[in-house]
Amino acid sequence: MQSNVISMAYGGYTRDRDKPREFFKATCSDCGKECEVPFKPTSGRPVYCRDCFNKHKPAVERDRSKF
Repeated sequence: MQSNVISMAYGGYTRDRDKPREFFKATCSDCGKECEVPFKPTSGRPVYCRDCFNKHKPAVERDRSKF
């Protein structure tokens, strides 16, 4: 119950940490390689394998120290 109280303090989002994360099979939009992602892919949005995802990340991360 303690974890639910803490989770509720952060916008009500709860996640069962003991439950294994579900992965979904997908095909990379760049290279066509089969991969698994921790979210259910939706049509119209690209899905990238780990290698292609790293190629699409911005070169310079935003400075989040101001938030």
